[in-house]
Amino acid sequence: MTDPIVAVIGEALIDVIPTEDDATFAAHVGGSPLNVAAGLARLEQPTAFLGRFSSDGFGRLLRRYAERAGVHLGAAPDAAEPSTLAVVALDDRGVAQYDFTVDGTADWGWTPTELAAMPSGVALVHFGSLASWLPPGDAVIGAFVDDLRTGNDIIISYDPNVRPGLLHNPARARPLIEPRVAAAHVVKASSEDLDWLYPDISYADVAARWLDLGPKVVFITDGGEGTTAYARDSDPVRRPAMDIAVVDTVGAGDAFTSGLLDALLRSGIQTPADLDRLGPVTLTDVLDAATVVAGLTCARAGAKSPSRAELERALAR
Repeated sequence: MTDPIVAVIGEALIDVIPTEDDATFAAHVGGSPLNVAAGLARLEQPTAFLGRFSSDGFGRLLRRYAERAGVHLGAAPDAAEPSTLAVVALDDRGVAQYDFTVDGTADWGWTPTELAAMPSGVALVHFGSLASWLPPGDAVIGAFVDDLRTGNDIIISYDPNVRPGLLHNPARARPLIEPRVAAAHVVKASSEDLDWLYPDISYADVAARWLDLGPKVVFITDGGEGTTAYARDSDPVRRPAMDIAVVDTVGAGDAFTSGLLDALLRSGIQTPADLDRLGPVTLTDVLDAATVVAGLTCARAGAKSPSRAELERALAR
């Protein structure tokens, strides 16, 4: 394997999804960070995943899945705790909602030694989701990412992936999420995230608030309404969603993040300083590629993001 260019930090879990008759369930590998790592590997970005895989049956399945996707797992420790489960309910539009079993599971027990195993030579680190705000591991991940930001030579990407059932209320959630936003150069969030976190503030004002904390660019996805990129000292760039028949939205945001990070790297963004030259043309190209990756994922069941070849065929149409 080629040495990793990207490292992704966070959880790997099992999504339990109802079948068409609602009488049986199918188990799918999941977890936003694992989805992002697998998506990047399918897009042929050399990617390492720092996730704590349980030694139980689900954990072994998750590890095999990541290996088959081509993800580097040399820095992914085995954990004694059981795997985390997410029970997914789909509404009549195919939009997913989640109930989690997280108490005492493998994804939250991070130690500084485990994170220090991240490969050298990484240009971009993506982190986020439950592992970034669930104790006790969130403090360990936060300290690690803060140290990386101080070094100022690795691009840091963050997606809070808000889950209201675990965060309980916005007043409690904001102090957990905003320090992670401040540590990142690139932040992606969904309209659902922001509607819950900041119910009385416009998306543009939230983006401005977050840019003041430290990021260089904020991407806000809004489902079928498209995505807007907000960068410092420039006008927002908005692009429409892909016109496609949606099967479900499981993993759509993670697929978008994979496509986004892949497109940034392929556009020559290799250091935090490179983000300062992001202009409307590059942002448009990046958003279009990420939107197609998300759209292709929504066109099939589960978090099955496209390969490099599938993306290139879709972009060529």
